[in-house]
Amino acid sequence: MKNLQNTIILILLIGLVAFTIYDKMQTKPQPIVEQIRYETELLNIEMPEKMDFCGETVPLKELAIRERLDRDLHSNSFFHSNTILIMKRANRWFPRMRKILKEEGIPDDFIYLPVVESALTNVISPAGATGFWQFMRGTGKEMGLTINGEVDERYDPIKSTRAACKYLKQAYKRFGDWTLVAASYNMGMSGLGRRISKQKADSYYDLHLNSETARYVFRILAFKEILSNPDKYKFKIKSQYLYPEEKVKYVTVTESIRDLAQFAKNQGISYNALKFYNPWLRNTELKIKKGKSYNIAIPTQITEAEEADMKEGKKDLEEVKKDSL
Repeated sequence: MKNLQNTIILILLIGLVAFTIYDKMQTKPQPIVEQIRYETELLNIEMPEKMDFCGETVPLKELAIRERLDRDLHSNSFFHSNTILIMKRANRWFPRMRKILKEEGIPDDFIYLPVVESALTNVISPAGATGFWQFMRGTGKEMGLTINGEVDERYDPIKSTRAACKYLKQAYKRFGDWTLVAASYNMGMSGLGRRISKQKADSYYDLHLNSETARYVFRILAFKEILSNPDKYKFKIKSQYLYPEEKVKYVTVTESIRDLAQFAKNQGISYNALKFYNPWLRNTELKIKKGKSYNIAIPTQITEAEEADMKEGKKDLEEVKKDSL
């Protein structure tokens, strides 16, 4: 009798397992098909047939050139978190930076250079290059930026853009080619000049360069392509999630400020907010020499969410500093 009961239980278990397998086999595979279709579209990135940088043609018919661009198109298309954040920041900074480039006579394509340099953030490289445009201390001073213990205008996206334009115009005067100008921003005018002379080449695409500079222009081109055609690369960010331009007024100060925290309080904002909107202020006080003045940005409206973002931004900056030591 006991053996019979065991046999019946075994038959029931086998039947239950068989029914479960059958039921799963009957499930429609549509969601999986849709997922495969999406992944296939994403994986098969279509290369542009033609491209230019500042009006200068990119020789995409050359196999080596296409593959170098293909590498960075894939790298940045799949580095979603970084590329999405760049798109959000670009909405805040590109309009003002584009205006400066136009005023200075610099081609609009150089808007993508600080994207490659810093992802539009005030980072510090291990070598000490700082800000959106990654100026070294000496070069920043040569380009007219104030850099001392209290003020570092490399952290000012607007003033550093002006300084970058000054460098780019000097480089164009020397090379007469905007693609070479971009390359020189990475390796320096002297270094690039020596390569051109030794290799008897006058095109960036014909030069044998160090790995970083050899890739540099292609990274710029990749971001130009992706940010200009976000839908093509499956980046669909709703406008309400893009970072808006900061709402600020500027207060001109001509006399030294001994306590910036008290100054911020007098302006009706927190010290944290003052530092967020004026990252170029590097100390707790501001000494101003006779005849010198500074324009300090004061936010006209701060929400609780923005205050939280400011605190997080300060935390990120401190982490970058720590990592660079």
